[in-house]
Amino acid sequence: MTKWAASLIRISTHEVETLQKRLADIVEKRMAAELRVAMLDAEAEAEAKGAESSAEAGWYMIGYREGSKRRRAEMMLQIEQAAIEEQGARDALSFAFEALKKYEHVAEAAKIAQAKKLGQMETASMDELGLRRAAMGGR
Repeated sequence: MTKWAASLIRISTHEVETLQKRLADIVEKRMAAELRVAMLDAEAEAEAKGAESSAEAGWYMIGYREGSKRRRAEMMLQIEQAAIEEQGARDALSFAFEALKKYEHVAEAAKIAQAKKLGQMETASMDELGLRRAAMGGR
């Protein structure tokens, strides 16, 4: 394999690995936000059950529900943004992986062409050697 092909493959492999790590970070961020929403929902349900027992807690629940709705909306926005970012990272990873495969294919084709050329040179060399032996034997 030529040096330029090895360099291209090494650079592309590094890019793919970097994008895989980025995608993993984005997915982790999205999942953490989804977990926070689930925890917030569970907390709101627990608070609502606790507020059923007293009228005083009912007044408290009005403010709590508004704050909870606002926090949930913020978290849902984070989830949407992470999902968009995740799709972009998946697209970039797919493109980088395709480029890597193209470089590997070109390198393999160059290696096969080089081996074929070497084989042709060996055949020509053997033909020449045979012709020389025949010429010497024929004298």
